[in-house]
Amino acid sequence: MTDVTTGTTTPSSPGSSEDAARLRGALGAVRAEVGKAVVGQDGAVTGLIIALLTRGHVLLEGVPGVAKTLLVRSLSQALSLDTKRVQFTPDLMPGDVTGSLVYDAQTGGFVFREGPVFTNILLADEINRTPPKTQSALLEAMEERQVSVDGVSRRLPDPFIVAATQNPIEYEGTYALPEAQLDRFLLKLTLDVPERDTEVEVLRRHAAGFNPRDLTAAGVTPVLGAAELAAARASAAAVGANADVLAYIVDLARATRRSPSVKLGVSPRGTTALLGAAKAWAWLSGYDSITPDHVQAMLVPVWRHRIQLRPEAELEGVGADAILQSIVQQVQVPI
Repeated sequence: MTDVTTGTTTPSSPGSSEDAARLRGALGAVRAEVGKAVVGQDGAVTGLIIALLTRGHVLLEGVPGVAKTLLVRSLSQALSLDTKRVQFTPDLMPGDVTGSLVYDAQTGGFVFREGPVFTNILLADEINRTPPKTQSALLEAMEERQVSVDGVSRRLPDPFIVAATQNPIEYEGTYALPEAQLDRFLLKLTLDVPERDTEVEVLRRHAAGFNPRDLTAAGVTPVLGAAELAAARASAAAVGANADVLAYIVDLARATRRSPSVKLGVSPRGTTALLGAAKAWAWLSGYDSITPDHVQAMLVPVWRHRIQLRPEAELEGVGADAILQSIVQQVQVPI
């Protein structure tokens, strides 16, 4: 079984309908379209597709210049979805994101003006640069898919996901995301600086006239619509999970709670998130039920932001990824 971070899928066992195969092929075409604009981030593309299949949200972490914003814009164009970008800054107010009541001089009353959250993919750029009060304004939208203002709840479009970016090395002028909000993200994906050959390809495209602000000129075209995406979601949700694999997920979560390096382990929300992501990965790989391999492939990106390390572990330079990988080695795999 290939790890999800490679961005590749390996069709294996039978049981997929023709419709499911067609939808997987269409999502493969989406990946190809994104590749016209973004080079070397196949794992992040796969992660975003898994998030769309499971109605999950994604936290993209990487240094400036690794195509986090371009990746989201390219994906939304290939899927023909509406995308709005919000640059999170220290002076951003909750109403700037969710919308607010404004006075209408013609009617003499207040009317609701929608904020940028009313979209299919909300690109929350540098989300950790805004204070916790504004960050928390997204909690209801991320969990309930609605916004409540002045006692009135307004539904968000379907599909709706938040793709947030943050810089892992710059701490001045930033605010740590609240635990409650971190738990709302299905995946935390890390985008690394590309390898030499990949970076050469990036330069070759720019030398040939590539403009990252003009995706249409780059040849990125819509290949999948909202209706087909909904069908793919339903097909992925139908992937099975036997009792042994479910118990395996719980055992992994309980192991994080017992780890001497972990102050706060994975919650039950984390186990359901891992189940959903594993089902989507299994479906993309051509399986009709999840296996321990699918669980292991998705465990780190789904759980790396859901555990809190003890200070002594951080002082020793032990990261969440290493701890989770160690736990995978320790927990018995069902046969």
